[in-house]
Amino acid sequence: MKRVLVLLVICFSLAGCTSLGQKTAKVNDRATKKVENHKPAPLPQKEEEKEEIPQAEPVPYNGPIEHIFFHPLVVYPELAFDGDTMAQGYDEWFVTVSEFNKIVESLYKRNYILIKMSDLFEEKENNGKKELVKRQLMLPAGKKPLILSVDDINYYPYMLQNGNVYKLINNKDGKIASYSKDPEGNEVISEENEIVPLLNSFTETHPDFSLNGAKGILALTGYEGVLGYRTNQPTAEGESEGAKTIIAKLKEEGWEFASHGYGHLATKTISLSTLKRDADRWKKEVEPLTGATNIYIYPFGSSVLPNDPKFKYLETLGFKIFCSVGPNAYLSYTQEYAMMDRVHIDGMALEKQRHIVDRFFDSSLVLDNERFKYKSN
Repeated sequence: MKRVLVLLVICFSLAGCTSLGQKTAKVNDRATKKVENHKPAPLPQKEEEKEEIPQAEPVPYNGPIEHIFFHPLVVYPELAFDGDTMAQGYDEWFVTVSEFNKIVESLYKRNYILIKMSDLFEEKENNGKKELVKRQLMLPAGKKPLILSVDDINYYPYMLQNGNVYKLINNKDGKIASYSKDPEGNEVISEENEIVPLLNSFTETHPDFSLNGAKGILALTGYEGVLGYRTNQPTAEGESEGAKTIIAKLKEEGWEFASHGYGHLATKTISLSTLKRDADRWKKEVEPLTGATNIYIYPFGSSVLPNDPKFKYLETLGFKIFCSVGPNAYLSYTQEYAMMDRVHIDGMALEKQRHIVDRFFDSSLVLDNERFKYKSN
């Protein structure tokens, strides 16, 4: 219990990553509502009559690679921004569903296109050693590459009281949805309350927002399970199977996974022995669920340099791409590793650091008035 409290305090004091609370949701599942359409289906066109939609020829792209990140969405602002001890953290490090939807619309209009980390790098064997090789990125002319990641999509217990959803599930139509309970205690299964189903839906209707089906990276800890499944518990077999089912579906849909450390510990400040125990536990408990990944996303953005023994230990575990936090597009790489910065998209950026995000969207058009209701001025 002590350790969880310490983690929560740290999360509010550092800007890289957070974890918070949630009570949950309404029954507004778009996927469960069937729309009746009594019009006769159109006759199929003959092959020669089908209109061909011209596809833009991809061209080599050698410019900056943007990487932005979010935390799980605030679904119930009345729980997140209610003036309790968690409210300030939620105001600073989270965005609402409304804000996320407006951000995605802006990114699309500004010609960003989602790519995978595996579109940038591949590993190749060279004399028995794995090397990191930069791929030539090919994009439709005029498009700008964007990697999107989501931290702490574990749904920690405190999130269940503070306005996030509870877990990711497959709905009755076989689509990824979120499960939660609203402030009145009603169960809610929805495709409109979390980043994963929202981005799946947006790219389905706007396929040119995604390169070859790319979605984003889910950065997972392990100390409270993953994706809302309590896989950390001793009797977690059923939870693990549920998590594996969702993870398999997410991979099919173009989502990638990263380690976010097992216990969400600040890499720079912990000892080497603590880092080893933490990283080993992630490999033991979480990697069997997600599959192997070479991406390590620093908790709190607390990064170390390549000459640090902690960095070198993470390399021995197979991590080659290390992501921190920074205001600009930054990517540096060698045959051994790559280092990349991510821009935090949250209340802090929207309200107080607008210059950092104005290349992505206009904060004044994005901010949700719901987040200000609990403030006294």
